[in-house]
Amino acid sequence: MTSETRSIQALTPSAGSNSPSRFSSVKEHGELAGALFSGLLILIAWLGEPYLPISFKVFLYVCAYVIGGFAKAKEGLEETLHERELNVELLMILAAVGSASIGYWTEGAVLIFIFALSGAMETYTLNKSQKEIGSLMKLQPEEALLITRAGYEQVPVKKLEIGNQILIKAGERVPSDGRVVKGQSSVDESTITGESVPVSKELSQEVYAGTVNISGSLIVEITKTTDHTLFQKIIKMVQSAQNEKSPSQLFIERFESNYVKIVLSVVALMLFLPHFLLGWSWMDTFYRAMILLVVASPCALVASIMPAALSAISNGARNGVLYKGGVHLENLAHINAIAFDKTGTLTNGKPKVTDFLVDPDADENELLAVTAAIEQESNHPLAQAIVLYAADKNLPELTIENMQDVSGQGVTASIQGVQWKIGKGDFVGNEQSRNFMGGAAQGLASEGKTIVFIERGGIIAGLIALKDTVRKETKQAIETLKSRGIYTVMLTGDNETTAKAIAEEAGLNHYIAECMPDEKVKEVKRLKHHFQQVAMVGDGINDAPALAAANVGIAMGEGTDVALETADVVLMKNDLPKITKAIQLSTRMNKIVKQNVVFSIGMIMLLIISNFLQALDLPLGVIGHEGSTILVILNGLRLLK
Repeated sequence: MTSETRSIQALTPSAGSNSPSRFSSVKEHGELAGALFSGLLILIAWLGEPYLPISFKVFLYVCAYVIGGFAKAKEGLEETLHERELNVELLMILAAVGSASIGYWTEGAVLIFIFALSGAMETYTLNKSQKEIGSLMKLQPEEALLITRAGYEQVPVKKLEIGNQILIKAGERVPSDGRVVKGQSSVDESTITGESVPVSKELSQEVYAGTVNISGSLIVEITKTTDHTLFQKIIKMVQSAQNEKSPSQLFIERFESNYVKIVLSVVALMLFLPHFLLGWSWMDTFYRAMILLVVASPCALVASIMPAALSAISNGARNGVLYKGGVHLENLAHINAIAFDKTGTLTNGKPKVTDFLVDPDADENELLAVTAAIEQESNHPLAQAIVLYAADKNLPELTIENMQDVSGQGVTASIQGVQWKIGKGDFVGNEQSRNFMGGAAQGLASEGKTIVFIERGGIIAGLIALKDTVRKETKQAIETLKSRGIYTVMLTGDNETTAKAIAEEAGLNHYIAECMPDEKVKEVKRLKHHFQQVAMVGDGINDAPALAAANVGIAMGEGTDVALETADVVLMKNDLPKITKAIQLSTRMNKIVKQNVVFSIGMIMLLIISNFLQALDLPLGVIGHEGSTILVILNGLRLLK
C-alpha cells in the first residue's frame, strides 16, 4: 500500500457519517506544521552557521530530522512490517540518514524538510479532491418536522419511518426520499442530477433527500429510510469508487515494490563500485549513492494516477455521473460499441397520443369524451396516455355502465344505452379495422405506433395512435457517439416494426427486436466478440443481466434499484448526452495519467543520469524529485474542473 493510498483511506468518510473524517484534517495540519517547523530549524542552523557552536547546530539538525521525518519514518516502517514490502518512505529516510553520516547535515535536513512538505501537500491535494463527497454529506439534514396527531414534532432524521408524513418548508432541504401528498413547489435537484434548473413537484411526485424545496411548503410521505435514500446511495457509490483502484494504479503499486528493491540493490553496488571503477573518492561515492536513493525513488510515478482518478470521480459526482470504481472510469475511454435498451433509455418510457382519426360521420368531441371516460377506469399505460391527451379539451363528464376489461384486448362499456368497444383491431373486428379510412392503421403501425380502435354500436368510428416517443436528447447523444467511432445498437423486446421505426428515428447503426432478457445477454456477448470494449445502457430489471455482462454497464438514474446496483456507471438524470461527457472525462483522465507517467519517468531518468555525471547536488536532487511529485498531483487535480 502506498502513502497516497493510505491518505485516501484516511480521507474517505465512513458510510453514514455526516462529514469527512476528523482524522484527515488533523493529519493534514499536523504534517504541515511538522514540515514548517522542521524548515524553521534548518533556517536557524544555516543562518547561524558562523555564530553557533557545532554541537548546537547538530542538535538543531537532529530536531529538524525528528520533527520533519518522524511521521514518514513511522509510516514507512509500519508499512514495511505490515505489508512485508519495501517502500519509498524508507528510501527517503535512508538517504537523509546516510547524508548526515558523512557530514552533509544541511542536505539531509533539507531532504527531510521537502519530503515532509511534499507529503503534507499530497494530503492537502487529496483532501481537496474529496471536497465534493464532503460537501454532499453536509447537505444531509439532521432533523425533520414530523406530522403527528398532536401537531408538529422536530425529530432526528434517522428516526423517520416509511409511511411517516413530514412538513418541508420553503428554503429547507428534503431530509429523506418521499412522495408529495399535499402542496406544490419547485425543487432544486442539482445535488442529485447535476442540473441547476428547478423541477416542479406536485401531488404524488417523488422528492429526494438532499434537494432543496424552493417556493412552497410540501407535505411528504416517507418512502425510504435514511440509509436507503438515493442521496445515501450516491455517497456510498462515490466512496466505493474512491477506494477501488484502476488497473493502471494496481500495476503501479505492484511495480513500486519491485522497483524499490532494484534501487536498493543498485545503491548497494554504487557504494563501492565507482570508487574502484571510476576512481571516485569514498566520500563522493557514498554521496552519489545517497543522491541516487533520492532521485530514483518513484514518488512521482506512484502519484501519477490516484489523484487524477479521484478528481475525475469527484467531477462526475458533481455533474450527476457516478462511477463505481476507477476501473470503469478508465475503461469508458476505450468503449467501441454501446448497446441501448429502448423503453426509458432511448425513449421517454411513456406513450403519447400522436394521431386521432375520426370517421367523417362521427362527432370528434363525443368520441374523445367517451373514450376518455371509459379509459379513466383503467390503469393501463395506453389508457392513461389517452386520458392525459383529453384532459385539457374541456369535455363533458359521462356516466359509464357495465364496463368490462377483456385482458390483453380492450374494454367494453355502455353509455346512455349505446355499446362501445375500445381496443385492438382483432377485438373490434379485423376486417373493419383494416379497411377503416382506407387502411390508415397500417400506415401508422409501420411508423412504430400502437393503434387503439373506437367502436360505436358495432361500427368503428375512430382510432387513436400512440407511441413511446424518442427523447429529445437521444438523437444528439447517438450522433456524438457515432462521430467518436462508437457502434450503436438497440436491444428491445418490441416487435420488428416498432423497433425499426425507433432505431431509424434515433439514428442508431443497428437494432435487434423481440429480445428477452437472456437474449440481450447473448447479444452483448456477441458484440464483445466483435469489439474489445462494449457498454450496455438500460434502466429496467430486465436489463440487469445485460448490464452485468457488458464491460461497462450504464444505468439510467430513474431506473429500477436492480439496474442501479448492477451497473458500473449511473446517470443520475435520464440524460443520454451525459454518456458522451462521461467518455470525454475518461479520455481526459487517461491523457493526464499518461502525461504524468511520461513526465515522472523522464524526470527520474534525467536526475539519475545527472547524478552519474556528477552534475547534480543533493539539494537539487531533492527539489527535482519532490517538485515533480507535487507537479503530477496538481496536474491530476485539473480534472476537478
